[in-house]
Amino acid sequence: MIGKILLGSTDILVSRIGLGTVKFGRNEKVNYPEKFLLPDDKTILELLALAKNLGINLLDTAPAYGSSEERLGSLLKGQRQDWILSTKVGEEFENGHSYFDFSPTAVQASVQRSLKRLGTDYLDIVLVHSSGEDKKIIEQDQVFETLKEIKKAGLIRAYGMSTKTVEGGLLAIDQSDLVMVTHNLQYDAERSVIQYASQKQKGVFIKKALASGHFSADTSTDPVSDAMKFIFNEPGVSSVIIGTLNPEHLSHNVFCAEQALL
Repeated sequence: MIGKILLGSTDILVSRIGLGTVKFGRNEKVNYPEKFLLPDDKTILELLALAKNLGINLLDTAPAYGSSEERLGSLLKGQRQDWILSTKVGEEFENGHSYFDFSPTAVQASVQRSLKRLGTDYLDIVLVHSSGEDKKIIEQDQVFETLKEIKKAGLIRAYGMSTKTVEGGLLAIDQSDLVMVTHNLQYDAERSVIQYASQKQKGVFIKKALASGHFSADTSTDPVSDAMKFIFNEPGVSSVIIGTLNPEHLSHNVFCAEQALL
């Protein structure tokens, strides 16, 4: 069973592996090597039950993940206390295209809609879904000011940013509770962000830990095991977000993370 850790300086206890749920609601224009059908409710319920049995309590979703939020809201009825829900603001995906809006009005509306879709009166974590213009979103759109007000109102427990640049990651650490960064065996350019977060006692989620399934690993070793060792070698890492519909993959990811954390 995977262990848990306090998320940075917050009082939120998160599992070291989180389950990413993009595949619960969107299979169009997603960066995976193979096409897939959206799962039925039974498949999702079984995967969530397995995740819980493995010690996972962190679920990562977003408005840009198609019907993911709504499906989670429906399928998690009566289980709210068992899960840490992390969603996002800023990106919408409609009719095959993404568009972005980080204005106070859009961010507030997005949070209210996520509360409704997820069937809850609070969100544990809200991340800004960056368009790539991290610095502009933080400094000009002042998105963290909006989220700070929403947190004060008691609707969210923690906020941060899923960043795409080192500069944005460092700025986010100074102004929020956590960051989500890319870090894997093929890409470690954002390591300085993880290290800075560790110094500042802020939380770090890792995305694309397995390069979205695009690994070209040495066949003599287990690429998942290698990836988990590499990632958890950074003491600043709180949780690794793994997006999968495959129960065997999820179990193996957790096993490898447990071994890496020994």
